[in-house]
Amino acid sequence: MIRVAQVAPNIFPIPPEHHGGTERVIHDLSTALRSLGAEVTLFAPSDSATDLPRIGTHPSLAALERRYGSVAPGVPAALDALQLEALRRHLDAFDIVHCHGEFAHAALLGERRRRSLTTIHWRVDELDRALFFEGFPDLPVAAISAAQGAGIPAANRAGTVHHGIDRDRYAASLAPGSYLAFVGRMTDQKRPDTAIRVARAAGLPIRLGGTIDVGNPGYFDRAVRPLLAKDAVYLGPVDDAAKGALLSGAAALLFPIDWPEPFGLVMIEAMACGTPVIAWNRGSVPEIVEDGLTGFVVSSEEEAVAALARVGEIDRAGVRRRFEERFTAERMARDYLALYWCLLEP
Repeated sequence: MIRVAQVAPNIFPIPPEHHGGTERVIHDLSTALRSLGAEVTLFAPSDSATDLPRIGTHPSLAALERRYGSVAPGVPAALDALQLEALRRHLDAFDIVHCHGEFAHAALLGERRRRSLTTIHWRVDELDRALFFEGFPDLPVAAISAAQGAGIPAANRAGTVHHGIDRDRYAASLAPGSYLAFVGRMTDQKRPDTAIRVARAAGLPIRLGGTIDVGNPGYFDRAVRPLLAKDAVYLGPVDDAAKGALLSGAAALLFPIDWPEPFGLVMIEAMACGTPVIAWNRGSVPEIVEDGLTGFVVSSEEEAVAALARVGEIDRAGVRRRFEERFTAERMARDYLALYWCLLEP
């Protein structure tokens, strides 16, 4: 039996309550690995509500912010240091250490780096990652899409594993809905304002779910709130149940990203509901959306409106079927297990 440490970020609990795609993936991966026979220990905040074996005595950043309001800028780094100290004390208990955080774990692992795996859940094309990769050329890194992997140096690339989610979390709805859906952070990377414009141009109402981005709080008031009306309703943050209802009742999900999306979890959540995805051709999108089969890949608002006119051509049962074939947590766990065993070869 392989013994695996899954080291989560300290921003949200595992699994997350609302926003937190990374945390959701880590929980689904860990649960699926256990079902495949791996011995999994989760390093995660103390407010995590999971039945997985867990190490961590400090709450998440989100919990601290709820308790104290704004916290000192150094709190995230302090939480990471405390977590890595716990990991250091238990290193010998694991065959593989799989880290999903930022940077400091690479230094802590030292000679254990070659028996570790790092998954980066963010873009890799900026200076911080360039410095990181240059300093740790022996750190194995798993890409979450080929698009992201293209920005990872060859020395670090351990493979590519697309995300997956629990097969049974969302049920497919085979009846096309009467509105469009947008789910994501309210930020200029995700462009909910574009989604509203496209919906109006197509003559369809839209419902938007997601958190207001803490890193760009003015964007919502400046770019989104003025567009809200009876035909464009902001629902606020959505948990799993609310997200499932929103996505399964939609005619399509709009995914008008304006950045090099490394994966885009909501696309496969929509597919699990049988809901076609209209997504902009950036980052991972052409890997995830099969044009004409699970949705349409577009390059402009005009193309998105034209795609919506054809969305009835998409077989919703076929969308769900492709989700089950490509994006379940079990498939993700099997792919990661294969990487773990490769890393353990002498």
